Amino acid sequence: MNLHRIIAVGALAGLLAACQSASYSPRPMAVPQPQGIEGQWTDPNGIISSFYNGRFETRTTDTNSLLAEGTYTQVSSQVVEIELTSLLRQTQSRVNCALASQSQLNCTSSSGSQFTLVRRI
Repeated sequence: MNLHRIIAVGALAGLLAACQSASYSPRPMAVPQPQGIEGQWTDPNGIISSFYNGRFETRTTDTNSLLAEGTYTQVSSQVVEIELTSLLRQTQSRVNCALASQSQLNCTSSSGSQFTLVRRI
């Protein structure tokens, strides 16, 4: 009976030592980088523009009020065309944007004004 106890205690001590000496280092998880223009973007004034499944919206940050809405078409991997209606002015316009990087979108409206959007993370 003593021999069984000694073997059991020895095995338990071995298991505990193995648990103590084993170090667990989790693998860093890869965060997928956004592709294309899908997602949310901001302008220098903090206005948020959203691109999801062909729909475009622009909202204020303070009240989340809808300022403009419309659709967008991916013309190429780097160019997107937006057809939008300004709810403030009740006007329609077209904006062409070039994806300068995965975090910067350079846009020019049909009236010639230019602006830059930066991806929100």
